[in-house]
Amino acid sequence: MTASTLRRHNAQSAHRTVDIALTGVFAALIAVLAFAPPIPVGGAGVPITLQTLGVALAGLALGPWRGMAAAGLYVSLGLLGLPIFAGFSGGLGVLAGPSAGYLLSFPLTALITGLLARAVLRRSPPRWWIPLLFCAAAAGSVFATHPLGILGMSFTLDVSLQEAFLMDIVFWPGDLAKSLAGAGAAALLHRTYPTLLARR
Repeated sequence: MTASTLRRHNAQSAHRTVDIALTGVFAALIAVLAFAPPIPVGGAGVPITLQTLGVALAGLALGPWRGMAAAGLYVSLGLLGLPIFAGFSGGLGVLAGPSAGYLLSFPLTALITGLLARAVLRRSPPRWWIPLLFCAAAAGSVFATHPLGILGMSFTLDVSLQEAFLMDIVFWPGDLAKSLAGAGAAALLHRTYPTLLARR
């Protein structure tokens, strides 16, 4: 093995180690945010939580694949029984509850958010990062979190999609606020660590 090959191999190993560490850190962040006291709203039994802020941050900060991995790791550990979902719940039993669709949407939400965030950060000047990252986070919520959440409530509560949609509306203002907060935090993070989304 030549010296240049060895250096390249060592660099790739270091990158993989960093990726694994960041995935674990952001999965833990989502879990920590889930421990914030949930706010009950409506009659569907799905509270407002900060989990979705953590999912948005994973996509905005890590990009599509590592963000999806972090959200997927969080969901997988919760389904395996760790009490890391809202209300200190965990296990496969949550899939029978009205929050099932929202939880299962998290990896897809992070993927969509991360794809859009990566495009924003590579093609836009920093002064536009916050509004465009806000749009990226909101898009992940609109195209993944809410549709799957509505489907989940329709199935588990045995209601029509229209009824589930009306139950879901109450979460939109909070999600927009969390998208804005995530965009601000991610913009600051990328200004501080400009190579966070550098090509591997």
